[in-house]
Parts: sequence; structure tokens; C-alpha cells
Amino acid sequence: MKFRFIAALAVLFFASEVTSAQTHAHEFGFQSDNDSFLAQGSDRYYTNGLFIFYRQALNTNNSAKLANKVLGIEVGQKMFNPISGYVPNASFVDRPFAAYLYVGANLNLLYKNESNLKLTAQTGMIGPAALGKQVQNIIHNTFGFYTLNGWQYQIRNNFQLNLSAEYNRLLARASWIDVSAAAYGNLGTGFNGAGLGPLVRIGDFNQLFNSVSTQSISTRNATTPLHTRELFLYYKPQFNYIAYDATVEGGLFQDSQPGGPEIRSKPNRTMLSQQVGLAYGGKRWVIDLAAVFHTRDVKTQSFNNHQWGSATLLYRFN
Repeated sequence: MKFRFIAALAVLFFASEVTSAQTHAHEFGFQSDNDSFLAQGSDRYYTNGLFIFYRQALNTNNSAKLANKVLGIEVGQKMFNPISGYVPNASFVDRPFAAYLYVGANLNLLYKNESNLKLTAQTGMIGPAALGKQVQNIIHNTFGFYTLNGWQYQIRNNFQLNLSAEYNRLLARASWIDVSAAAYGNLGTGFNGAGLGPLVRIGDFNQLFNSVSTQSISTRNATTPLHTRELFLYYKPQFNYIAYDATVEGGLFQDSQPGGPEIRSKPNRTMLSQQVGLAYGGKRWVIDLAAVFHTRDVKTQSFNNHQWGSATLLYRFN
């Protein structure tokens, strides 16, 4: 029965990719992050993330500069714990327990000169209201993992309003490889900082205004894509400056309670991240599989780095 179900999904996938030739104005799907995806036997720091996306292509009104314009909505949750989800006492908390639950909207402006500007606003909660303890308990109970202990020390409840801007621009391209500059900036009650680095793509990729690299979808192709489908490897190293991180430092306008259960820490202000992945963009399906590696982002962490896997699946429709 299980084999038949998988086979049916495979047939549906390939049939939709072969028979569908038109562009699509809508996209829906999810992303799952977890350190267990890399089979390292660890359960520490950024331990789980789940995100649901919906995107819709907007009319560019025959703009002389814009190639595509996309409106996006997302709901997400990120969970963090110390060296383990089980700590015997507070002295083992080398990174605060914390969760961030949010809903957000973004506007992605993709220009004909192969640059794009993505503006995002998110609102949500950190703390117990973000349901980190409950979700991690469900995961551990479902898969028979160890019993949790330590969420009594988590960051306290705090309302969040966060803004971000992401900018990408093509630097150089050959037939099988290209390099872009990628930058972002965060400003809000929970996350303040910026990052900069290159994005290298190797394989069959499209222009940045028509690529899975920039989350682009379109009602029409005013410019012929470089490839009918995308399939490429990518590498994205990035230097990050962290001015404030509420999942580590607690609420921006909320003082820590001396002797209270909440445990806060101090982030490293500079951090290097690296992302290596494989991306596929077809007529209807988008698949992105990646491994992400971070240097120590909290001063008190026992390990100098941490890593996780990320899997994204999206479906495009009219």
C-alpha cells in the first residue's frame, strides 16, 4: 500500500511537469528545517522550523523596469534549545530555550536588470505563547525521542513586530555558472542586523526575475527563460552582523527578572553562515534541499558551530 501511494505521487509529479506548459500565477507550499535531517545525532540550538507559504504574481502594468512582482503570505515557527532538549538544571542552558511564532506578508519586486528587492513585515510572539514546548513534545512523542526538560527556563512572552529587506543582484554569468550579490537587513522589536555575501549557482538556472532563487512566479514570460526547467546546485556563504536577537536576549523593552526562571544570553555580534543546496524549478513543482552551517551565534554555546537540513516543496497553479 505504501509503495502504491509513493508511486501514485511520482506519476502525478511527472505528469504535471510534462503536460503543463503555461506559466502560473499562484504558488503554495511549505519548508521544514531540522537538525536531524543531516543525521548528525544532535538536537541543539536551532532545532526545528516549519513554514507555510502562499504567493501570487501581480500585474506589472507593462513597467519599463519591473519584470515580475509577487505578493507573499507566510506563517512560521522557529524553535531553539540548548545543547539538548533535556537539561538536568539551569547550568546546562548554554543557549536559551525560545520559540518564535509569526505571520507575515512580503512584496517581491523583480527587475529586468536582474536585481530584486523583497520587503517583509512579520508580527507574532516569542515565549510560551509561541508554543515551542508543545510542538517539540509532539515531535519527540511521535518519533519516540527522549523526554524533554528545560522549557521552564525559556524566554518570556513578548509581542513581535519585525521588518526586513532582501536585495539580490547579478554580478557575472557564464552558460553554466553565475554569481550574484545577496544582502539583507532586519529592523524590529525582535531582530536587528544585516548580512552580505555571494550566491553561486551551477547548472541550469534562469534569470533572477524568473527563478526559484528569488521566489519568482509570473502570469507571463515577457522574456524567454534561459531554461524550460531549473536544476542547479548553489552555494551561499554570508557574513552576518547581529545587533539584537530576541530569542537569545529576550524582549527588547522587557527587563530580565533577577532570580526568575527565564534564562537569557548574549549573541555573538558577528556570525558566518554557509548554505549548500540543490534546487529544482519545474512547470508546477519547486523542490529545494539544503544544508546550512552556522558558526557560534551565542557566546555561551558549548559548540563552536551548528547545522541543520532544510527541505522546501512548493506547487504552482493558475
